[in-house]
Amino acid sequence: MVQVSTAAEDFPFYLDKEAFKQSVQRHLHTTYGTVESKANSLAWWKATCSAINELVFEGLTETHKKHSGIDTRAVHYLSLEFLMGRLTRNNLYNLGIFETARDALTELGQDIDTLCSEEPDMALGNGGLGRLAACFIDSLATLGYPAIGYGIHYEHGLFRQEFRDGHQIERPDSWRDYGNPWEICRPESIQKVPLYGYVETEFGPNGKMRKVWHPGEMIRGVPWDIPVVGFGGHTVNILRLWESRADDYFDWDVFNAGGYVDAQAEKARAEAISKVLYPNDETLAGKELRLTQQYFFCCCSLQDMLRRYKRRHDDFSHFAEQIVIQLNDTHPTIAIPELMRQLVDLEGLKWEEAWAISQQVFAYTNHTLLPEALEKWDVVLFEHVLPRHLEIIYEINHRFLDEVVAKKWPNDDQMKQRLSIIEEGNPRMVRMAYLGVVGCFKTNGVAYMHSELIKKELFPYFYELWPERFTNVTNGITPRRWLKACNPRLSALFDEAVGTHWPTDLTLLRQVVAKADDPKFQKRFMAIKHQNKQDLAKVILQLTGVEVSAEAIFDIQIKRLHEYKRQHLNMLHILTLYRRLLQDPDLDIQPRVFIFGAKAAPGYKLAKDIIFGINKIGERINADERIKGKIKVVFLPNYRVSLAEQMIPAGDLSEQISTAGKEASGTGNMKFALNGALTIGTMDGANVEIREEVGDENIFIFGLSADEVSSKLKAGYNSRDYYYNNPELKAILDWLDSDYFTPNQPGALASIKRSLLDGGDPFLCLADYESYICAQQAVDQAYRDKARWAKMAIINSASVGKFNSDRSIQDYVDTIWKLKSYPAIE
Repeated sequence: MVQVSTAAEDFPFYLDKEAFKQSVQRHLHTTYGTVESKANSLAWWKATCSAINELVFEGLTETHKKHSGIDTRAVHYLSLEFLMGRLTRNNLYNLGIFETARDALTELGQDIDTLCSEEPDMALGNGGLGRLAACFIDSLATLGYPAIGYGIHYEHGLFRQEFRDGHQIERPDSWRDYGNPWEICRPESIQKVPLYGYVETEFGPNGKMRKVWHPGEMIRGVPWDIPVVGFGGHTVNILRLWESRADDYFDWDVFNAGGYVDAQAEKARAEAISKVLYPNDETLAGKELRLTQQYFFCCCSLQDMLRRYKRRHDDFSHFAEQIVIQLNDTHPTIAIPELMRQLVDLEGLKWEEAWAISQQVFAYTNHTLLPEALEKWDVVLFEHVLPRHLEIIYEINHRFLDEVVAKKWPNDDQMKQRLSIIEEGNPRMVRMAYLGVVGCFKTNGVAYMHSELIKKELFPYFYELWPERFTNVTNGITPRRWLKACNPRLSALFDEAVGTHWPTDLTLLRQVVAKADDPKFQKRFMAIKHQNKQDLAKVILQLTGVEVSAEAIFDIQIKRLHEYKRQHLNMLHILTLYRRLLQDPDLDIQPRVFIFGAKAAPGYKLAKDIIFGINKIGERINADERIKGKIKVVFLPNYRVSLAEQMIPAGDLSEQISTAGKEASGTGNMKFALNGALTIGTMDGANVEIREEVGDENIFIFGLSADEVSSKLKAGYNSRDYYYNNPELKAILDWLDSDYFTPNQPGALASIKRSLLDGGDPFLCLADYESYICAQQAVDQAYRDKARWAKMAIINSASVGKFNSDRSIQDYVDTIWKLKSYPAIE
């Protein structure tokens, strides 16, 4: 792995306190036009960002000069999500000037935490996929690799979540209401995107056939660049996000004729493309918008790559040497036929030449085994929106089936049907994941177990065809944000224990394992955890009005709300404890606070019902004096990166309870472990590898294995068997039919019970219930032994160095991208 110096004297942008103060004051006066006595926290925050940007933009300029001067190979990371969170604190730490800025602002009468809280989260993602992308571009910059991230400049991001009588309510997340000091508009790099229309076949004078797409509509893609500061400040790469605008967005003649609304129609239609992350696709219009979104950012990004390549090259003979494109999940796979369109239709390359280039350029990361997430598009819709691309996909598929599949399995039409990019049926569908595998030189999963399941279950025949194309890159997290910045108390303890280089070499924390039995170190470690819990207790009180004790176990589950992640299994455990406490109020259990954070997709009714259920159950439990406060339940609204940064350092128990074989990797499990929480989890995703690192005795594993899950489902799983054979389970499920938690609304929670019984319990909650309850009892027993728990927590924190996103990126570089590191500022 590339070694990056992080010694204080080696940070290239050293700035003393007085210089930073003067810079902030200068920007307060000259950039924002106010004075110290009138400026509010928002103005102070923006002035602080402008002071930081003096260093950031200098680093960006130096990086651009270095990388363009050597015309280096670079990776282009295409992702529909980049869950960046807030950048102020992160940039200060990565530049090595956090303490300088904190002290300077204090002397100016400002609190750095207050100013940082003025920054809205960049809500450009939904969950793990987008947060992983953010960690990866951080690591690429930290390691000095030439890279650019490409995505969409969403106006509203996902949504801002509120609770009304326990129900999730979606509100616009307007993260740019007052501008974003970190982004720069680049109008000189605007691209035009064609949509709709028809394709014409033309023949030249020499009889050569040529396809011409006559689009029905043109959209402009306006790029906004967000600098990505690597730790140490040696390299500053960019994240380029595309905003959609109409090509001719205001019809003056129509306006003058009185058509005031019609004059703006094209503008509104075009801007809808970058309006919201993941519009509801239950309607045909929603599906069309999602497909348009994906094509829009891929088309802009590829035009941008070709524009920069053609500055220095007269032909495409070196294109695959200079450019590698990583497709982050299936969303950007439309980039494959789009590159073919640009090379064949616009640049005049022969099909064979263009396809040879394309297959050396693209690599595909698969993030899920769930069928609904492996995108398929109706051929009729595809032809309507992207008529030329459908033709290209047909040609790719035809050549693949006739030249590759037929050679491997001659005269086997069934195999052709299995592997075809076009799924026959009513309607016919384009399988985007298959397009990704066929069009890319590498396909990787994101944890060892997931990558093996890709080979065996998801793409077994593709693996048989091209075993050399499949590989694994286990996910990772950046320790800069997920320990150094979000947990400064623990970071300081680790600095003292192993030195200050661990943020770029997380394996150094292994030395701390030797201190796991030291009572003095245990006391300091757990005192930090307790302080973090006290901080979170204040946040909980502020957001929910619920008082919780930092003496209790903080049992946390934060991730997207989905049945396979099984928040409802966690809910069943809460109901079990509550019922036992009602039967015996003196039951000897460790006090516990169950803490949730999650958003449900607006169209996902059961997920929203589970949120409602947890909230209503929490209301009843929290107000029930009979149980003497032994358990409490809180669901924090509007889960996002900045809230996770407050929750993760405070966690005692990390809930990673997805159905085995369904979670690709997970990164929340890594963040919690790094911050000293113990994992309760199934043998799923990266839990398998975390167990290997921390040891069986320092993790709570329960439930069926992936093979056992598969066998049960194939044998005909009947969830009612568990319901009838376990009286306690039956009682708590029947509770959901009553109005106990929803007064005067009997059966308001019954949909959850129905999903587990009438719905067949597709993710085997009831099969794992008893094992889960036993594992939770083991947690209760372990927490009673304070020395044992402290030792386990320390070992977890010190043993997950493998899950550094720097290591993940180095794996990509070594096995897929083949890049060289060029730190811009030595």
